[in-house]
Amino acid sequence: MNEKYKATLKSAETEDWLDYHVIRPFCYYLSCLFARLDIHPNTVTIASMFFGAGSAYFSAHGSFYYEQASGLICNLIAILLLLVADILDCTDGQLARMTGKKSRMGRILDGAAGFIWFFPIYSALVYRFYLHHDIEFAWLGLSDTPTNALIATGVVFLLGLISGIKGLAGQQRLADYYIQVHLFFLKGEKGSELDNSKRQREIYAGMTSDTPLVERLFQKSYIDYTLNQEKVTPQFQRLMKKIIEKYGSADKMPQSLRDDFRSQSLPLMKWNGLLTFNFRSFWLFLFCLIDIPAMNFVFEIFIMWLIYIYVNRRHERFSKAIADKL
Repeated sequence: MNEKYKATLKSAETEDWLDYHVIRPFCYYLSCLFARLDIHPNTVTIASMFFGAGSAYFSAHGSFYYEQASGLICNLIAILLLLVADILDCTDGQLARMTGKKSRMGRILDGAAGFIWFFPIYSALVYRFYLHHDIEFAWLGLSDTPTNALIATGVVFLLGLISGIKGLAGQQRLADYYIQVHLFFLKGEKGSELDNSKRQREIYAGMTSDTPLVERLFQKSYIDYTLNQEKVTPQFQRLMKKIIEKYGSADKMPQSLRDDFRSQSLPLMKWNGLLTFNFRSFWLFLFCLIDIPAMNFVFEIFIMWLIYIYVNRRHERFSKAIADKL
């Protein structure tokens, strides 16, 4: 199983400890089952979206402090559903590599899955705050009047908006990009899914009226996804441009250049991993269970943002240094 399992991974270098030793092995056996049943990876991805979004209903309930045992059970169900969604989201990629059923739509769906989960979840947390805010109001010394509840909920809504768009979406988008960048320098173009906005525009322009509307919409959104990745990585874009200018193709760069980049990217992978599901979901689960879910937005905006800045600046710094050598 060991070699077959490893063949379903992008690379051990881009997996954190929990994924590599616990989640991914479980997903491997699940992939084997789905392959036997001839279930397509995109079907698994879509199922993960339903499980993730479904957890929002249970997330809207207060936990033990507000709703006693029934509330705690609802929050545990929400956590379970989100864990199932994550397992399926991990399984789809392994299943695609196992069966060879890789597709552009699969790549786009996989990137969108996490955002589709968290939009209803974050909306549910804002509604939950409106219903249950005694703890926060006690901290702030506010009286629980209808006006104060509406104003405070408005503030939490804005925090959730910032947390979701600038926090979760931006952070996971960058983390995904750096994983694909690392794989590109480790395995080359065929061993990664490193996309660029120029190529995605070309694909979109080549679509016709016969192309399903859903596929066109997802492709359009993927152009923005890749464009945003490029906007926050100008020094890496400069490095790739210089590599292509010097060697004619990024795949023709010398091994010494690959090794130089990889040696500096590899230590950053553990920090990059903090921007993905495992670390952030731990805090989401904790804040929900102790009945202060709005604190998750504060954590995403400040603590996770600091990690984001650190990873981004460090990656840009060594990308610039390597580009300067060329």
